Amino acid sequence: MMINAHLESAVVGEEHWTEKGDVKLFMWNKFLPDTAEKKGTILFVHGSSMASQPTFDLHVEGRPFSSAMNYFATLGYDTWCVDMEGYGRSSKHRDITCDIANGADDLAAASAYIQNYRNCGPMHVYGISSGALRAAAFAERHPERVARLALDAFVWTGEGSPTLADRTKKLPQFLESNRRPIDYAFVQSIFNRDHPDCVEPRVVDAFAAAICALDDSMPNGTYIDMCSRLPLVDPEKITVPTIVLRGQYDGIAGVPDLLKFFEKLPNPD
Repeated sequence: MMINAHLESAVVGEEHWTEKGDVKLFMWNKFLPDTAEKKGTILFVHGSSMASQPTFDLHVEGRPFSSAMNYFATLGYDTWCVDMEGYGRSSKHRDITCDIANGADDLAAASAYIQNYRNCGPMHVYGISSGALRAAAFAERHPERVARLALDAFVWTGEGSPTLADRTKKLPQFLESNRRPIDYAFVQSIFNRDHPDCVEPRVVDAFAAAICALDDSMPNGTYIDMCSRLPLVDPEKITVPTIVLRGQYDGIAGVPDLLKFFEKLPNPD
């Protein structure tokens, strides 16, 4: 599909907020204002160690379409992302670990706001890493709100995952507190964890700077869930059309695990 890089400068960004009880959730919306009819609505769901804007609306000088939101906006989609509770600009005051189930609650609140604000129907939902688990749990609970589901860097049972096996060694440490510190070096280590040199250094630098501008610690809930509570979702209860994506060197998403999950999805589309 041909894309027009000149259109990227025309993409508009708007800040939105919704509430989940006493929790305030930050949402970010990007779209082309002059598009008469949108192709659809996309809700992007971030992972364990970064908020939503650095993940899906990254700016890298001299590198067009470093923002996934900009890319899909220029194709005619109405794009949204939301900071889960405990991340970025969303509330961080509750004494909880912000686990996968809590993230699914956040998506329920965000999707209700988006559908009411835009008067739109079911949306496309994309989640990456623990965001894929949140998205899958949300799709189980609210299939009527999901047109299509994309699960990237997803893990089901954890079978064949060297990264999770290594991370589980630190489970006692994660259980000691609700949050863990992060810094620039930690973010950089994400890109060397499974296989080095898969991402341009300038992209890693921009990503790390954007993450650390918003947070110096992250909730432990998703780490605890992925180390000790898998599986968290039932593929047979995910009735919407679903695609499963995996990077070549992904150390969390084991291929046999993903294939077994995919085989159990009931929707043939």
